[in-house]
Amino acid sequence: MRRLTDELRDFLLAPRFGVLATIDRQGLPRQSVMWYDLLEDGTILMNTAEGRAKLVDLRRYPWASLCVLDGYRYVTLAGPVTLIDDQTRAQADIARLAVRYVGAEEAQQWIPQFRRQRRVTVLLRPERILAHGFTGA
Repeated sequence: MRRLTDELRDFLLAPRFGVLATIDRQGLPRQSVMWYDLLEDGTILMNTAEGRAKLVDLRRYPWASLCVLDGYRYVTLAGPVTLIDDQTRAQADIARLAVRYVGAEEAQQWIPQFRRQRRVTVLLRPERILAHGFTGA
């Protein structure tokens, strides 16, 4: 398994969109554009609303990959997923992601919409890391 170098961590810490891939009921890949954050321990934090197809997929098969790209550079992380259905945690996590992607002021406009939803936090623990376009990649 490849480890996250400082260069890859810096890349992932920038607020880029990720493309989450899950496996649907027929065994086919399903992709969704996602907000994410890289936690200090290398875990990827994401969040979704109850009822989304990706959540159905992850409950059935808790393994996924996330590809984060910028032009010809990309990092793909794959591994097992843990779902956290605690609403206090999930609401705090989606608020954190909103601030990361749209800023603190605009996030305040988004948060009431999120509070009307049942949210689920998704934690991806990378076991496989593939990178392209970086030093030593």
